[in-house]
Amino acid sequence: MSRIASIFADPRHKALIAYVTMGYPNMEETLQVVPRLASCGCDAVELGIPFSDPLADGATIQEASHVALQGGVTPQKCLEEAARLRDLVDVPLLFMTYFNPVLSFGPERFCRAASKAGIDGLIITDMPPEEGEDVELSAVKEGLDLVYLLAPTSTEERVRLVTQRSRGFIYLVSVTGVTGARKQLPEYLEQFVARVKKVASQPLCVGFGISSGALARRAARVADGVVVGSRLVQFMRDGQSQGLESFVKGLRGALDNVGQPDSCKDRAQGHNRGYQ
Repeated sequence: MSRIASIFADPRHKALIAYVTMGYPNMEETLQVVPRLASCGCDAVELGIPFSDPLADGATIQEASHVALQGGVTPQKCLEEAARLRDLVDVPLLFMTYFNPVLSFGPERFCRAASKAGIDGLIITDMPPEEGEDVELSAVKEGLDLVYLLAPTSTEERVRLVTQRSRGFIYLVSVTGVTGARKQLPEYLEQFVARVKKVASQPLCVGFGISSGALARRAARVADGVVVGSRLVQFMRDGQSQGLESFVKGLRGALDNVGQPDSCKDRAQGHNRGYQ
């Protein structure tokens, strides 16, 4: 069992996966925030490698990538700092990136270096499984889980293909759009998750738009975990370390009580605390 798969070993436990952009607002902050996220209840952390053309990301993460790139963050720098993070935390670490940086680095070389740095998995946002054979072979060779994404618009053929190829878990994109904290999740979320569950044996995690405990709880009622990114990046942008920790602990509490009905406070947060 991989380190990523182990966080889903208990079906009663809902996984909380955090995303941060490496080098935002600076690399030292990345090295500080990842251990804090783990201590507050995150089961895994996605480390975003900044890219100049992040088409799947909204304004918050686009800005974070731009700042990190301006600060000199490169894939090689991310590999070096990931190795430092592996010495600081025991939770699974995944690189989240785009295909071009991996292709430029060389898929085999990149996977080897990522594994050596202590990375457990890869999420390559714009790489469909039809084009991922070289990366997939290298990832398997190096013991990395290659996580594929599915969107609500994914065809039945694509759903079947991803369920055959994704390792660790399947990343379900909650909306047909870019990343970003939102006021609410789409009405069709439950139907989307149910459609994938019919053919998937892997755990399913919902991302894009989780910005409150109420939204996290709703997603976790039908999925195995949630991914939270843009709202965390906003806390980091604003220098609100205490706010970030309180928010993450609130998410952890919401997931640990996923079978409980939403409180009035949660419902208010779910409808009113969205950020674009």
